[in-house]
Amino acid sequence: MPTIIVTHSVTDTDHWLSSPKREELLPSLGASNLRTFVNPQDRTKVGLVMDVADLDVLFAALENPTDEFTEAMKYDTVLPETMEILLAP
Repeated sequence: MPTIIVTHSVTDTDHWLSSPKREELLPSLGASNLRTFVNPQDRTKVGLVMDVADLDVLFAALENPTDEFTEAMKYDTVLPETMEILLAP
């Protein structure tokens, strides 16, 4: 199971950290063992490390997000255009 890093910016870091949305939606995409990170020099830059059962499922959800996924990102104040995904070579 690959482990990935996802980074992006948010407009409200404290809200993002306390939000239950990641734990509600990402497991349905095969993600587990979610860990959150915040850039100490710019708290609007955050990241997730997670294990993903099937990368194709996750990438498909990001390419064509459902309304639920889009609303969760809005709720979490995620700026989707800033999202980057890092994979181990």
